[in-house]
Amino acid sequence: MKTLSRPSNSSTITGFILLGFPCSREGQILLFVLFFIVYLLTLMGNASIICAVCWDQKLHTPMYLLLANFSFLEIWYVTSTVPNMLANFLSDTKVISFSGCFLQFYFFFSLGSTECFFLAVMAFDRYLAICRPLHYPALMTGRLCNILVISCWVLGFLWFPVPIIIISQMSFCGSRIIDHFLCDPGPLLALSCVRDPLIELTSSTLSSLLLFVPFFFIMGSYTLVMRAVLKVPSAAGRRKAFSTCGSHLTVVSLFYGSVMVMYVSPTSEHTAGMQKVVTLFYSVLTPLINPVIYSLRNKDMKHAMKKLLKI
Repeated sequence: MKTLSRPSNSSTITGFILLGFPCSREGQILLFVLFFIVYLLTLMGNASIICAVCWDQKLHTPMYLLLANFSFLEIWYVTSTVPNMLANFLSDTKVISFSGCFLQFYFFFSLGSTECFFLAVMAFDRYLAICRPLHYPALMTGRLCNILVISCWVLGFLWFPVPIIIISQMSFCGSRIIDHFLCDPGPLLALSCVRDPLIELTSSTLSSLLLFVPFFFIMGSYTLVMRAVLKVPSAAGRRKAFSTCGSHLTVVSLFYGSVMVMYVSPTSEHTAGMQKVVTLFYSVLTPLINPVIYSLRNKDMKHAMKKLLKI
């Protein structure tokens, strides 16, 4: 990609170089094979959950419909980064266009935002199921479930457009190398000609609200769930209640534990290596292991998976 020269010895960037994981050519090919296998397993795992929910009538409940939508989201979430990463492993230039970079930025963060909202809605569903079991069928109707699902997608994709558009209008000077495997706000803001504290504060505030509001909602829901479960007289009843929440709590812990490290303060001084490892964990590894977590800890899902494999 070419740059347009200016008299001030700066340049307007028309493309970026995603450095990714620098290593020898053999190492790049090995990484390509590794991440290609991870990507295929992620697609297969999440697609199998969607198919199991669609084909097994017993799973046509709000809990599993939300899980199927969550798996659909995970497929697109991992697809927003991994295919471009795979292409970069085999590329000599590793160039991504200006528009391509900000499109990836938008879809990656919009899908991540949608995931935060979905995790909160799934916690709300568990709260109703355990704390209001008699009223649950009347409260969590198919109509409400559909409204919640649509709201998650709409809110997720409307959360970040304004700061992304503002950042895309900034002037970027000098080096166009992004020491990352995706277009991330921290490295992008570091390439801007003039540091803008207002944009950094806006980005940090939106990220913090997106993370902490759903997170505290989830924690509040599970606090009420714990209180209700501890009042259950039988040990078997308590175990059953905990088992229905265990998978979701595990996923919440994995996702929020890694995301909060990175995006509460997007311009914080994380090393490039740490940024890549943490981002890799929540954007690639978490979607890979989520189907395993949900299928291994849930008897109904395991039974549906076995039926699916026999078809």
